[in-house]
Amino acid sequence: MTPTISRLALAALALSASILSAQPALAAVACGSGNFDAWLADFKADAAAKGISQQAITAGLAGVTLDQSVLNRDKSQKVFTQTFEEFSGRMVPPRMTRGSNMMKQYGSVLSRIEQTYGVPGEVLVAIWGLETDFGVNTGKFATIRSLATLAYDCRRSEQFRAELMDALRIVQRGDLAPGDMKGAWAGELGQTQFMPSSWMKYAVDFDGNGKRDLLHNAPDVLASTANYLAGYGWQKGKDWQPGSPNFAVLQQWNKSEVYSKTVAYFATQLARAP
Repeated sequence: MTPTISRLALAALALSASILSAQPALAAVACGSGNFDAWLADFKADAAAKGISQQAITAGLAGVTLDQSVLNRDKSQKVFTQTFEEFSGRMVPPRMTRGSNMMKQYGSVLSRIEQTYGVPGEVLVAIWGLETDFGVNTGKFATIRSLATLAYDCRRSEQFRAELMDALRIVQRGDLAPGDMKGAWAGELGQTQFMPSSWMKYAVDFDGNGKRDLLHNAPDVLASTANYLAGYGWQKGKDWQPGSPNFAVLQQWNKSEVYSKTVAYFATQLARAP
């Protein structure tokens, strides 16, 4: 998560026209109906109908309330106007030394990840550093509460309703307890900020401890990020500079060209570091 704007928010700004024009299907209790508790009760019934266990529903949604601060942030997003020079100049130099150290500390893990998924360690460490300062700033918002709030709000109700379902599936699978699910205001989780749907699709247990833990476990974080990029067509051994097929994959990570160019630039600097 960048200090100024979340990755999902950047993507949302790029896709806002199509998102805002979509008409969500009406649930039994409509979004924004003025009765969050009734909406939540209806959502719980829908989750059960979709095969989510009662245990996960109860554990995940007990006591969940609307978070007005999340709605305020969602409605007050500012257009991302920094140039590449401004953004990269602010984000990359303070992270170079730590990034180089992470390359050394996790060298053997990154080598195994590249063998498995084809994604170089420099790219993964660059993303890791830009998203959360290498896991230092993962966010403090209660993920399930944030997702329930955004699912109840009518602006992107269906999108976040699906993400809330996947958050409960993460609980059901045993990856995380609900109380540990804290992240960015828009629901991104973990040290490289996965939405729950991406967690369910791409998270891997790379160290073999039986859990996919993208909040605390660096090998899982890095391998899952590589799996995400590989899933979008990353080409092993190929360049990642703007105009290349792999740069197009980075833009699947983040729709903002400025952000993607900064990832590419940071990764190149790490590749050249002693």
